Amino acid sequence: MRNININFNFMVWHRKAVYVSLFLIFVSLVSIFTRGLNYGVDFNGGTIIEISFENSAPIEKIRNYLQDNNYEKSSVQYFGSNKDILIRIPNIISASESSLSNTLISKLNNEYTFSLKRVEYVGAQVGEELRDQGILAALIALALIMIYITLRFEYRFSIGAILALLHDVFLIIGIFSITQIEFNLSVFAAILAVIGYSLNDTIVVFDRIRENFKNSIIENIDTEDLTNSSINQTLSRTLITSLTTLLVLISLLIFGGEILFGFSFALIAGVIIGTYSSIYIASSTLLIMNISVKDIVIEIDEDKP
Repeated sequence: MRNININFNFMVWHRKAVYVSLFLIFVSLVSIFTRGLNYGVDFNGGTIIEISFENSAPIEKIRNYLQDNNYEKSSVQYFGSNKDILIRIPNIISASESSLSNTLISKLNNEYTFSLKRVEYVGAQVGEELRDQGILAALIALALIMIYITLRFEYRFSIGAILALLHDVFLIIGIFSITQIEFNLSVFAAILAVIGYSLNDTIVVFDRIRENFKNSIIENIDTEDLTNSSINQTLSRTLITSLTTLLVLISLLIFGGEILFGFSFALIAGVIIGTYSSIYIASSTLLIMNISVKDIVIEIDEDKP
């Protein structure tokens, strides 16, 4: 196997990259607190109706029909094929949510011929519980990750990894807040998957940094040069993994239909942001905290009996 020597000076930009990331996080937080998220039925509660037609579903006519009949916030999308559609109706305070599906189905039966496949109702309280439990699950995951990396590496590595993960999560949620793409359980699952993906990439870089520190005999070696060299050594692996993952996700985004759009979009954004954060956030944190070869040597000595 031929080794490709890559020597990009990534770390020369590490402070500017941190400033850019801080600005993007600030914009994301402002959008989250001012615009909020466009929560789907999974979190807000509401009714999901799946119906099937013998021929191609008149989706535009049904959308116009819903708007004309005071279902303005409802969404209609293909589900699996152009014969099946999924109707999402958010909770409406002025109406009885439990009777919304029956009323709508009765009205649609007067206009179209179709077969009803399923009707699901999610209460507002259940939606809030799902949201709260999801946030709790993410926080527990981050805490366990920090404990693991602290035991596996020097404690400054864990701080860098957690900051990189928080960076990824805030930017992805900020993108969904700015674009107002529907935020549902599948998007939340994608964010959790991004946490795992980004963490794996960060640990690969960290492990190479630590190994290079161990192999360094000269204690006053330039930490920035060593970090830059470590990133270049893992760059080919990072790019191959990211590009092959993106090829699958782009195909999913194009051909997966509207039902998978938010999921695939969140993963695409997460892979790109996660690759960036592994290089510029996690590694830059080590430089900002002035980690040196002495810290790694002390860590090795402490592991000896």
